Amino acid sequence: MKLPHNAHVAIVDGENFTVMRNGGQAFEPKLEKAQKPDLTATNYSAGVRHQDAMGQQRGRTDLDELAHGAAAAEWLNALAVAGQIDNLLVIADPKTLGEMRRHYHSELEKRLVGEIDKTMTSEPTARIEQAISAA
Repeated sequence: MKLPHNAHVAIVDGENFTVMRNGGQAFEPKLEKAQKPDLTATNYSAGVRHQDAMGQQRGRTDLDELAHGAAAAEWLNALAVAGQIDNLLVIADPKTLGEMRRHYHSELEKRLVGEIDKTMTSEPTARIEQAISAA
């Protein structure tokens, strides 16, 4: 995947959220400047509506995780609307990514250069860079 220089990379799961920048070249990402925004997960209503039927029946959908994904999207939306993000790559587990997509602002969507649906929050930076290059 081509990741522009200075692009933001949001790495998200149901509990963790890290934002990094690409200090490398487009086809050789070098992630740096890790930031862990403090989120307040407040949007629980969306998760109730969007959890899958089997998750509802078996109680496997964690509303805290979905609310965290919604909060991460809202935080990114605020940066996009303020003009503080030019390019963004989102890396998130499939369930969190699905919830985040429901909350993307149109300004954020304009700045998306890609999405990777993998859980990478606990991976070392080198593995994340490899996943970006391979995507």
